[in-house]
Amino acid sequence: MPPERLQKILAQAGHGSRRSCEQFIEAGRVRVNGQVAKIGQKADPAKDKITLDGRPVAANVEYVYVALHKPRNVLSTVAPEPGDNRKTVRDLVDLPDRLYPVGRLDFDSEGLILMTNDGDLANRLTHPRYGHEKEYKVLLARRPDDRQLQAWQRGVVLEDGHRTAPAQVRLGEGRKRQIREIGFLLGLPVVRILRTRIGTLRLGNLKSRQWRYLTTQEIADLKKLVMGKK
Repeated sequence: MPPERLQKILAQAGHGSRRSCEQFIEAGRVRVNGQVAKIGQKADPAKDKITLDGRPVAANVEYVYVALHKPRNVLSTVAPEPGDNRKTVRDLVDLPDRLYPVGRLDFDSEGLILMTNDGDLANRLTHPRYGHEKEYKVLLARRPDDRQLQAWQRGVVLEDGHRTAPAQVRLGEGRKRQIREIGFLLGLPVVRILRTRIGTLRLGNLKSRQWRYLTTQEIADLKKLVMGKK
């Protein structure tokens, strides 16, 4: 097989998204045939000895796909910063596999998190250029008026100058922090955020802290979705 970029090899071996694997390379944690690797370097896993933190990078891994209902007050990372004793989503999934969350949810937000060791799928689901939809249920402190709804639907300029993309907003009963910031800017305090969908994957009837394996059909639908967006 032809040589591939190292971040792609690492991602395919289940070490996270391509962006996180690039950070491993930048930190000097990756070596090829004993030499510290550089960003942009290519290798052939069938011929070259590739290591991460001194451990060989497996050329072939069995991919695992898990849907988790993240509760509030849990970090959507694999491990917290040093000195931070808060629980992470990895603490909630009792599996020996090396799994990473695809995208993030705020510490005080809840709902669907996809966890997998399929780095290529993770990259395509999280990279901004692919633009996959996510769906949230948002509980506001008060009912928005027509002007506020229309502003949210058109897009809002945040404090950092970024303009949010147009969104579908439906009233019902009753970048991750964008929802809270938009609500604040529009005078609509956000009480609760629940993510119910990532692309074709839905939260369904998963209860808080519960997780399950994705079905074969769900995996196929996600792969079809990401491969359809160039």
